[in-house]
Amino acid sequence: MVTKPRFSREEFSRRGDEIYERQVAPQVESRDAGKFVAIDIETGAFEVASDELAASDRMPGAQVWLRQIGTRFAHRFGPRYPAGLR
Repeated sequence: MVTKPRFSREEFSRRGDEIYERQVAPQVESRDAGKFVAIDIETGAFEVASDELAASDRMPGAQVWLRQIGTRFAHRFGPRYPAGLR
């Protein structure tokens, strides 16, 4: 099921990050590091799974923000530079 975006990219991102920091981060443990969390940016509901597809599939119809536990992102695009070369 395809869900049409209801928010701008900026608002979508802001809501996802805010919910993660306020509600999700305090509830996930270090043993969950590396797993993915899918967050419904409208309700604050979330699911944790070992891969992003499994997490988001548990939230049909939701406006889902994905994030990998222990990082600021779900995935990184672009080059990775060695420390000191950024």
